[in-house]
Amino acid sequence: MAAQPELVDRLKQAFLSYQTGQFAEAERLCTKVLAKQPMYFDARHLLGVISAAAGKREQAEKQLRVAIGINPGSAPALCNYGNVLSDLTRPAEALASYDKALAIRPDYAEALYNRGNALQALDRPVDALASYDRALAGKADYAEALCNRGNVLRELDRPRDALASYDRAIAIRPDYAEAWSNRGIALTELGRPLDALASCDRALAIRPDHADALSARGLALRDLARQPEALDSYDRALALRPDFADAQINKANVLRDIGRFEEAEAACRVAVTLRPDLPAAQHNLGNMLQDLGRVDEAEAYFREALRLNPNSAGTHSNLGMLLMLVGRLDEAWPEYEWRWRIDGMRGVTDRRDFVQPQWTGEPLGDRVLLVHAEQGFGDSLQFCRYVALLAASGARIVVEVPPALRRLVTSFAGLEHVVARGDPLPDFDLHCPMLSLPGAFRTTLATIPAAVPYLRADAGEAAVWRERLGALPGLRVGLVWAGNPRRQVAAMEVVDRRRSVTLDHLAPLADIAGVSFVSLQKGDGATQAARPPSSMALHDWTGELGDFADTAALIEGLDLVISVDTAVLHLAGALGKPVWLLNRFDSCWRWLRDRDDSPWYPTLRQFRQPSPGDWDSVVAAVRAALERCVAEGSPETR
Repeated sequence: MAAQPELVDRLKQAFLSYQTGQFAEAERLCTKVLAKQPMYFDARHLLGVISAAAGKREQAEKQLRVAIGINPGSAPALCNYGNVLSDLTRPAEALASYDKALAIRPDYAEALYNRGNALQALDRPVDALASYDRALAGKADYAEALCNRGNVLRELDRPRDALASYDRAIAIRPDYAEAWSNRGIALTELGRPLDALASCDRALAIRPDHADALSARGLALRDLARQPEALDSYDRALALRPDFADAQINKANVLRDIGRFEEAEAACRVAVTLRPDLPAAQHNLGNMLQDLGRVDEAEAYFREALRLNPNSAGTHSNLGMLLMLVGRLDEAWPEYEWRWRIDGMRGVTDRRDFVQPQWTGEPLGDRVLLVHAEQGFGDSLQFCRYVALLAASGARIVVEVPPALRRLVTSFAGLEHVVARGDPLPDFDLHCPMLSLPGAFRTTLATIPAAVPYLRADAGEAAVWRERLGALPGLRVGLVWAGNPRRQVAAMEVVDRRRSVTLDHLAPLADIAGVSFVSLQKGDGATQAARPPSSMALHDWTGELGDFADTAALIEGLDLVISVDTAVLHLAGALGKPVWLLNRFDSCWRWLRDRDDSPWYPTLRQFRQPSPGDWDSVVAAVRAALERCVAEGSPETR
């Protein structure tokens, strides 16, 4: 039925009021029209649109549903109805409405764009990407579609493609703050935090109250190791949006970086309260609780995160490390295998895309197995023990390790080849990363292959060092105070700061009579050896150590090694040398909980921080133990 002319004029006035943001006046005029003609589709549709713009979502849903009942063939009404359903967090129903609109108008760019948003909310990123691409095929300058397309590409671990999509959006709309902000996240993921910071700052220049840009800026600052500034950025974001759960999570991660674990827990609890359905909130609270030693609670939160997102590789991997920490190794190894699926782990875990299958413990027969190193030197030194077991069984084994380990690993008997990483590999039939070997052997606490030594220094080189070190008076004690920061991976640099000390921290050991200290410190921390604490007799021959075989020969001439959690500690343990671990409060999984020994190394003794950051107590305990060693004439391993 055609509308009366005066109603058409009044509806035009309503539309003009809507366009100028006068929603109350627009709603009043529409209501007057509908009082005269309730089945007037255009008025009912416009009232639904006005209600949505005014934030009256339930009212908008009702009005648009009635409008579609009047005219089920209106693609714009179906699209707008889908938008309201999306706002009401009903993405499956929204998707159905968009599909109805597209059945009427297959090239409807706005419906395709919004359909992509609904698919993203339904965790269907591949389908969402296809919907955005269809929208852009019909409307190439659709900046919003390009921006959200970039978000999906980031979710699919394609940050470089995401960056290109954001750049296209910005070329169309240079003042598009959302695209600049999301571009900053992509640049952070690409390892370009300075560029990311500049992109976020550009977003904030356009919109100073852009909470998402402030949160993204915090990510870049964290990667730049500028934690205080990152905290400030998150606090500014939360002042603008107190219900911003992601910013609470990111703030908690920064607090964790600087050892403020209880504050980190509190921030994560706020995020869980705000978004109990958010897997990242549950996961990160699990991390914080594990750092605080509350492992039962941590496990519960990891498992809740997996209930919400069963395919979260990061949560599976972290659950695996927690299970290792509490000694439940048989449960841990399958979870830890998920580490290979974690996005953004380049520089931490070196994934090798071999066409040959991974060995999982089945009989090898005459097949050649490549065992290859992953992660750090310490991990390789700890888990290469399994290579000896394989070789002793008669298996045909090729080992690939970093060049600095190659000469040392050749001490294993029965290997077909030892290859330095980067050199050509010989033919092989199966492969296995070193940290997957314990799982392949079904290792439990009771079956850890702990016989030492399983690595050996060259006998001639060791004899030379014994003679040189024999001139030093008293106990000959090797010292390592700092790890490798691995600055290319922000998370690893943070862990290194917590596990490392300075040489000055060891000053209380300096005046113990009857001890000669020998530096085993390499890397950035080695320069401190030139300025040892007052009264410390520190001998430094590290300039003569070219690889781990050289270090092993030097260690053979020592009575004891005292070290933070580094590769040299593992080397000393693998050589069967008495070794003392200076261990942080939030200990690595391999050292287990509530132990001062290690089932991996029979000659290792642990000195643990009683609270986060408390190295003074650790050093005091080491001093007392070292004084007893001097009195008894031999190092303690217990």
